[in-house]
Amino acid sequence: MKNLRTIEKSAKSKEEAIKLALLELGLDEDDCEIKVLEEGSKGFLGLGGKDALVRVTENPNLEKIAVKALSNMVEKIVNDVEYKVTSSEKTIKIEMNGPDMGILIGKRGETLDSLQYLTSLAVNRVSSDYIKVILNTENYREKRHDTLVRLARRLASQVIKTGKSITLEPMRPNERRIIHSTLQNNKIVQTVSVGEEPNRKVVIEIAEK
Repeated sequence: MKNLRTIEKSAKSKEEAIKLALLELGLDEDDCEIKVLEEGSKGFLGLGGKDALVRVTENPNLEKIAVKALSNMVEKIVNDVEYKVTSSEKTIKIEMNGPDMGILIGKRGETLDSLQYLTSLAVNRVSSDYIKVILNTENYREKRHDTLVRLARRLASQVIKTGKSITLEPMRPNERRIIHSTLQNNKIVQTVSVGEEPNRKVVIEIAEK
């Protein structure tokens, strides 16, 4: 994690010391790693007692951070959204469900991609390793992937038939990759990307011999 805060606190009991440390950090116990350095003791007849000492280190829950950042944005657009989170070591996937998901998808997934980008920024601000964040709703990612695969194959057939290259409309990098990967084993046509972001396009043309 980046710039993790650590604090040591002493009190009559370890429970009280932990409470004081969490209060100062402004965090919940689930978001911290707690180590008891000294258990503390009451001493004999109230004499010679020793305070407990704890060290509390910030340890953010990346899933919680992702959902909180996302929900803060989404709630300004639509209501009644449920979030289902699954994660692996380097990936957090969030599935959103609700009555107005089309608004969150936007034209060709632009709104969904923007939300994904901003959620990724929030997560990777506190993670030392890059975490890939994937947002989805109503199986949009899968549907869009299948649409682009069919488009690539149809346009490749057209290029082969006419011998003329075809330039697609500007696409985001992840969508261009789908076009490239779909046709990478086609021995008759080839794909190249041209232009500058955000107007970079894929060209499908007859492969050079």
